[in-house]
Amino acid sequence: MNDGVFGRLAKISSSATYWVLLVVIGLCFEGVALYYQHVLELQPCVMCIQVRIWVMALIFVSLAAVWIRRNVFMNLLAHMLTVVIAIGLLERSYELLGTERGFTFSDCGLDLGMPAWFALDTWFPAMFKVQTSCGYTPELLFGVTMAEALIVSSAIFLLVSAAMVVSVLLGFLSGRDGDRTS
Repeated sequence: MNDGVFGRLAKISSSATYWVLLVVIGLCFEGVALYYQHVLELQPCVMCIQVRIWVMALIFVSLAAVWIRRNVFMNLLAHMLTVVIAIGLLERSYELLGTERGFTFSDCGLDLGMPAWFALDTWFPAMFKVQTSCGYTPELLFGVTMAEALIVSSAIFLLVSAAMVVSVLLGFLSGRDGDRTS
């Protein structure tokens, strides 16, 4: 097990580098979204804002995991939360791509749909205020739209996150809970 794929993943799963990398990726995603909104003046729709919320959740979970990763149960919890986040991202990305391509029809108004006690669009309007209805996403590079890039990256993120959960569980069940010196 120590030399196998899941053994290596278990070692990575408890490293600060892995969690910091997720923070950096999340910040890059948020930065690109804000660049398109504030510099290129392409206004976000409700699904785009919901993607931003999922990415922000990833950033917060990953930041917390940097400090709690040495506790096997908390590390497992953080990895399980990343699976939930990846599922949420994949679902929103699918709906966004479906709306863009016309194979799903979503209710896509200007209301974020958050409860009053969690009014991100009121507290941080520059980042979380819905400003247009859904319909298309901008092209990033080489003809790839933001929705296409999101669905691919979300699927990869879900696979990696699920593999990390399995590796932590296998490490725990085998009596080894990963490398805690990273």
